[in-house]
Amino acid sequence: MQFQVYQLSPLFTTLISVSKKPQLLAVHVAAQYGQTAFLNHVVAKYQADFDVPDNEGRSPLHWAAYKGFADTIRLLLFRDAWQGRQDKEGCTPLHWAAIRGNVEACTVLVHAGMKQELVAKDNAGFTPVQLASDKGHRHVALFLSNAQRTHSNNNCVNKLCHGKMADIGYAPILFCIIIILMVLFINSVLAAPNLTKVTAVVGLWGWTAVSLAIVSLIMFYKCSSKDPGYVKRQGDVSSHKDTEDLLLNIDLDSSPIWTGNWSQLCPTCKIIRPVRSKHCPTCKRCVEQFDHHCPWISNCVGKRNKRDFFVFLCLGTLTSLLAAAVGIQRIWTEIPVLPAEETWIHHVVVRHPGGVAFLLVDIIILLAATILTVSQATQIARNITTNEFANAIRYGYLRGPDGRFHNPYNHGCQKNCADFLIRGYTDDDEIAWPPLQQVAR
Repeated sequence: MQFQVYQLSPLFTTLISVSKKPQLLAVHVAAQYGQTAFLNHVVAKYQADFDVPDNEGRSPLHWAAYKGFADTIRLLLFRDAWQGRQDKEGCTPLHWAAIRGNVEACTVLVHAGMKQELVAKDNAGFTPVQLASDKGHRHVALFLSNAQRTHSNNNCVNKLCHGKMADIGYAPILFCIIIILMVLFINSVLAAPNLTKVTAVVGLWGWTAVSLAIVSLIMFYKCSSKDPGYVKRQGDVSSHKDTEDLLLNIDLDSSPIWTGNWSQLCPTCKIIRPVRSKHCPTCKRCVEQFDHHCPWISNCVGKRNKRDFFVFLCLGTLTSLLAAAVGIQRIWTEIPVLPAEETWIHHVVVRHPGGVAFLLVDIIILLAATILTVSQATQIARNITTNEFANAIRYGYLRGPDGRFHNPYNHGCQKNCADFLIRGYTDDDEIAWPPLQQVAR
């Protein structure tokens, strides 16, 4: 399978402006060379057909996917280009992205598409997964196979759970774990009949741990139920006309949130989102200042609930630490002088199985909560999200003029922490972006 490459003429722009039918020339060549801004200009100003097929049945989306231009793919999908179109060889855009091993192109297409594109077969009977594997692109094949498996699992779960029950996640599990640990702590540590009487100091710390656990449950509920910062979509805003004009024209000069970064276009929500936003495939919404999707709270962590999430982690760490200290002190002080043939481990397990079970689970939660708390605190001090930290290489706004990592949102540890603790988020409007011509891609 071969693509016929168009040659870019020096009179390219002139031919576009005078041609009566610029579609086949302009949109395909612009997509082939990744000229996203020019493609948008041709579509917006000359009403060029951005989904027109060429002589081989390939649309501009085929070309962008084949060349791996993720920004061009976003623009075309944002304008509702048909992702399921098959060319004369039966290949969809996802087929060509898989053949070339373009990871980012495959990611954008999969997140904006449906299961049909993942299982579509070309004329030779191959799916995108099979083509990627056949060409030796193992990372692409693994990603596509996982996406296909996820779609299949979601369909099965949706049939069994009938709608919203499929999206609950692990939050009920964590809730039950916290309740069970509270019951074990009270019955097997504080009020255990085979342990010595609780002293005033131990009782104070023990019931403090129980109180903190109750507050943790309250914060857990807030994190799970609170809007993490969903960016408003077309149907969510009051002025339908203004949003419709924005979506159709993408006015780069007057849009208050546009910085020239094409990753701001969300092909799924059909919105121009703030720079640090990201579309969550689990929640199926764009989240402002997206940090990550936490399955244990069954919600995203973003601009509006990150402070609640951090408080929940701090409370969880402190509660687990206090409870473990009280549990160890209670069990350790009860161990008598043992005969030589009996070890203290055997004695503790046999005499206090409930307390041992509590300590094992509590220590695991303590380690996990501590790691998450330290990680979040470090990122808050630097004013960077988990998503940005893990994918810094993908975001142009996190690179300076020399190409090295540079976080424009970092105002210093003191201001970053103060803004986060007082307002719950940092104000991205304080960032002075350079002119669009310098950042546009």
